[in-house]
Amino acid sequence: MTTPAALKRDLEAVGVDGDLWGLVNSNTRYRAAVPVLLDWLRHVAERVPGPDLGKVREGLVRALTVPEARPVAAPELIRQFQEVDDLTVRWVIGNALSVVYDDSVFDQLEPLVRERRFGKGRQMLVHGLGRSKHPRAPELLVELLSDDDVAAHAVTALTKLKPPGVRGAVEPLLNHPQPLVRKNAKKALEKLP
Repeated sequence: MTTPAALKRDLEAVGVDGDLWGLVNSNTRYRAAVPVLLDWLRHVAERVPGPDLGKVREGLVRALTVPEARPVAAPELIRQFQEVDDLTVRWVIGNALSVVYDDSVFDQLEPLVRERRFGKGRQMLVHGLGRSKHPRAPELLVELLSDDDVAAHAVTALTKLKPPGVRGAVEPLLNHPQPLVRKNAKKALEKLP
């Protein structure tokens, strides 16, 4: 995928290699590019009309999946998550949010992880809650254990948080029909208090 010429110029103007997918596949830190990438993501539909829109949007989101974009990128990623229709791109946005998430956006994220119409696109949003210090996070994750689209990720997030009193909610998942949920539940019970 080629980077739009104007995006390439904007990135180079802040001293960053102008190849969008080069950024995605790079180990280089590029804090200076975050505002440029965010601006492009906000306006991607008008700047990249036509068949390249989806790929450029995905590239921008993937390039923002870095700790340097925390938490400034979260509000725009949340907006994008709500607007896109493509399950794969929604999952990619959820993955980006799992990296840039902090508790300042918990209240905006909570309704998204509860919204079942977003299906498996929510998996990494739920996974990202494993870093949360928000007092409602453990309760929310326990509720999500009954949602087959995200149960495996909710178990993993609970394992990271290690809240007291959730073993009883995780134990029934040892008999879950999905092998990944069973596997994650077994690991969780080895670590949960």
